[in-house]
Amino acid sequence: MKFAVLVFPGSNCDIDMYHAIKDELGEEVEYVWHDATDLSEFDGILVPGGFSYGDYLRCGAMANQSNVMAEVKKAAEAGKPVLGVCNGFQILTEAGLLPGALLRNKNLKFMCRTVQLKVENNNTIFTSQYEQGQIINIPIAHGEGNYFCDEETLTALKENNQIVFTYSGENPNGSLEDIAGIVNERGNVLGMMPHPERAVDALLGSSDGLALFKSIVKQWRESHVS
Repeated sequence: MKFAVLVFPGSNCDIDMYHAIKDELGEEVEYVWHDATDLSEFDGILVPGGFSYGDYLRCGAMANQSNVMAEVKKAAEAGKPVLGVCNGFQILTEAGLLPGALLRNKNLKFMCRTVQLKVENNNTIFTSQYEQGQIINIPIAHGEGNYFCDEETLTALKENNQIVFTYSGENPNGSLEDIAGIVNERGNVLGMMPHPERAVDALLGSSDGLALFKSIVKQWRESHVS
């Protein structure tokens, strides 16, 4: 399986994402600059965290205007897995690929620590290697991770089982309904604030994020068996 790791001016988690795919999974991966106009050679798209364009104007808003986002939308429409983490999640909401918005943390402070997540839906291409209800340890590093949406959207998220991860115990940023990660209706686009790519080896403090990437590869291989 071949992954693209998008790189915007200000991205700083692209290397972590690349390491997770190449060194931990042993899959093919390439960095792709934000002005790219063709992602057709890639099987999966990874939108990493950081501060794209310095988070000026609004987190993810300027990145959404980059050439590559038109290609990300094409990949999503084609059913390819698209994962946005932290700033990547913000970019996906700005692009309309996921509903809702990410607001300032409730305490108005940047937070960087490991939190516990609950797997609310293990029936997705991103979570099949987890148990339903499993508690996992994944780090966060954000100042604007407070997920919000209107009541109609929240109802739809619940009815369609689109809430994939919630914060367990502590809700660090005030997110609505403890939401930490959601998928689109089709289930092939995931946005989450915590960083699974920073939890792929016990040396990092947790390897609980590795199963997310393994899930993507497993699903892709199963769907491409001739």
